[in-house]
Amino acid sequence: MNIIRGEDDIRQGLAALVELDPRLRQIVSEAGPVPLRLREPGFEGLAHIIVSQVVSRASADAIWGKMIAGMGRVTAEGYVGLALEAWRTFGLSRIKHETLHRVAEAVAGGSLDLHSLSAESPEKALSELTAIKGIGPWTAEVYLMFCCGHADVFPVGDVALQAAVGMAFGHDVRPLPKALAREAAVWMPWRSVAARLFWAYYAVKTRREALPID
Repeated sequence: MNIIRGEDDIRQGLAALVELDPRLRQIVSEAGPVPLRLREPGFEGLAHIIVSQVVSRASADAIWGKMIAGMGRVTAEGYVGLALEAWRTFGLSRIKHETLHRVAEAVAGGSLDLHSLSAESPEKALSELTAIKGIGPWTAEVYLMFCCGHADVFPVGDVALQAAVGMAFGHDVRPLPKALAREAAVWMPWRSVAARLFWAYYAVKTRREALPID
């Protein structure tokens, strides 16, 4: 199982991808630099991804800034120990707070080891994460890609990836998740690098940042 740790791994993945699917050679040329964007595994990384799923990047940044100001380091133990209504002062919705609290309790209680997911298969790791209410496939997949470094994950539910693949291959409409999963199967075992490539391509074509982590 490949694990992405640095820029060399991205380069290796891109080289492998254009061999697996020669159509990607032009996409690589047009996309420009393909970002690594790794964060440390653990509660803080997963919490940041959960918080990022709001209406705008500016709103997410504001909420995260308030969490850092209020907690210092964002840890599972720290979140469990917050005052009852502290989440409101951060600007979190009740749903996001409840998801974060469930994750924090699982991590602090030892039933979820977010660091060990790097060594597990993507399928097993995704199953463990999505067993927690509020953690959907997209959240789990992004965590495995950008915190654990899994090299073969492709979030087919990501609208920007659907749009990017549609643009790249001339589809009249963006492919839906099942169709995108079939398309992405060709890019195994480097689907996480393919996803990064298509996010970069989307950003170039639309002039909008689409990568789900900063």
